Amino acid sequence: MTDTLIVGAGPYGLSLAAFLRGRAEFEIAGDPMGAWSASMPEGMHLKSEGFASTLYEPAGLDTLAAFCAAEGIAYADTGIPVSLGTFVAYGKAFQKRHVPNVQERTVTAIRQIAKGFETIFADGGRMRSRRVVMAGGVQHYAQVPPVLGGLPPALLSHSADHHSLAQFAGQSVAVIGGGSSAMDIAAALRRVGAIATIIARRNTVRFQTPLGRRSLRDKIRTPMTSIGPGWKSVLCTRAPLLFHAMPAKFRSTIVRRYLGPAPGWAVRDAVEGHVPIVTGTVVTEATEVDGKARLSLLRQDGYTGVLQVDHVIAATGYRVAVDRVPFLDPALAAAIGTADGAPSLSRNFESSVPGLYFIGPASATSFGPMLRFAAGAKFTATRLSRHLVARTVRQPRRRPVLPHPDAIPAEG
Repeated sequence: MTDTLIVGAGPYGLSLAAFLRGRAEFEIAGDPMGAWSASMPEGMHLKSEGFASTLYEPAGLDTLAAFCAAEGIAYADTGIPVSLGTFVAYGKAFQKRHVPNVQERTVTAIRQIAKGFETIFADGGRMRSRRVVMAGGVQHYAQVPPVLGGLPPALLSHSADHHSLAQFAGQSVAVIGGGSSAMDIAAALRRVGAIATIIARRNTVRFQTPLGRRSLRDKIRTPMTSIGPGWKSVLCTRAPLLFHAMPAKFRSTIVRRYLGPAPGWAVRDAVEGHVPIVTGTVVTEATEVDGKARLSLLRQDGYTGVLQVDHVIAATGYRVAVDRVPFLDPALAAAIGTADGAPSLSRNFESSVPGLYFIGPASATSFGPMLRFAAGAKFTATRLSRHLVARTVRQPRRRPVLPHPDAIPAEG
């Protein structure tokens, strides 16, 4: 039985493993940067700036900036968008250097046993561990509006289902949503020659503003943080434990509303003026007609219309909910205390089930919106590794065996 199993090899899992390496017994299982490679549209750019897109190890030297310098890739802390390809390549290089023991296996089940947990893998293997750290991303938490439920799988998918969108070349596609996922998907569809239309509930799409040179006054009025400028962001990034002390309802509201669906500035030129954006509009009905998706639309001013397309992609975000993780044993999932669906965590990321931890986006409701982004991995890895090292089961030192006093011959 190993002490700790980390499930997931994305920015959070890899950063935690890098901090534990050589300090505690652990195993880590997952596809390095797999969710980023499979669930993000090809050719996109990260929403976060370069300085906020780093993985973490104790020395703090293996940064994205250092990787780009070594590879001859253009980089700046702000102002040069980070491509998905660069970030994935950086993450994989980080893994090979700092976490070479990743087991590239898929978890199919985790259940609680007498002295910890048993994890079952797709290859039939099993592993027992005293603790499990759930370090997965958001792929299990994708949500699709119920109104789209009338469409068959062939006509409906979620943005998380796609990396390459080449299959939609020449087809008409409705993208539902007005956030970063919607704009990234629409831009990717345009690149492969699809005919995309964006349908957004909000009246306007508010793209992020590029970060140029900032005056001293700007730096004082709206200090820069890893999740954007402003004093509220300063509190969110500097005081996650203070956030943890707030009432659960307050925390859930802040995480849900703060840093809403604002697309990154780098995607704006690829979408505006090229892809129709129908704002202030909702889908009231979705049906299949002659092999196509027929969407009934309602605008806020009361106007109704119909849009018929070859496919619908719901870029409608994610909602963390423990019972959506498919490989958690139902009895184990039911035992986890939650707040608004997300696991309620201790100051050390431990759930109400002793020995079961959640990090990454699943921990944002407990520690704040910074944990929705890669930038939160530093706080997480630093704090949780300290906790896990302190709890590592060590073999007791063997004391030297001395002969019985009566067996020691007397001098004289």
